[in-house]
Amino acid sequence: MASFIQLIDEHTSLIDRLKHNTQAISTIEKASTAMIHALANNKKILFCGNGGSAADSQHLAAELVVRFETNRRALPAIALTANSSTLTAHSNDIGFETVFSRQVEALGQAGDVLIAISTSGASNNIIKAVQAANEKDMMTIAMTGSEGNQLAELANIAVKIPSNTTARIQEAHIMVGHWWCQQIDQHVTEEQ
Repeated sequence: MASFIQLIDEHTSLIDRLKHNTQAISTIEKASTAMIHALANNKKILFCGNGGSAADSQHLAAELVVRFETNRRALPAIALTANSSTLTAHSNDIGFETVFSRQVEALGQAGDVLIAISTSGASNNIIKAVQAANEKDMMTIAMTGSEGNQLAELANIAVKIPSNTTARIQEAHIMVGHWWCQQIDQHVTEEQ
């Protein structure tokens, strides 16, 4: 069993690899710019993910709607993971594979952004959400692990964390998400 110090070492090693991965940093910055552009054009950001990634979706949407670090106007962000009636009705009546794509069909518009979070990049319901968003001419941003799989191939922008360990990938995803929120805060505050 790994000690807590070993876990910290794994985390800092991953963050160091990410820090020195110029392609990953460029992609993360590109995604930030896409979100800022969408919000500046009165578009919204949708989030989806399963399990821990569902929680991250709700966390990041809340940071945008409520606030991150600065007081600024509320921003339109929706976690497609949060409406329990929609999730359970759709899963029961139609199936879990299209639980997010159906919501993209209902809520997404051209120019909106979909943040699709899957550590494996192979979750069928997340892949279908990206496909639906692409059909609506939305900007699609995938957050995955090192493989990225089909999700990374389908998205306009793919942020691939250089790890295959789910917990470490999730830790990096929330760090990236927090940086995006910080960038959005700064831009929106400057524009007020």
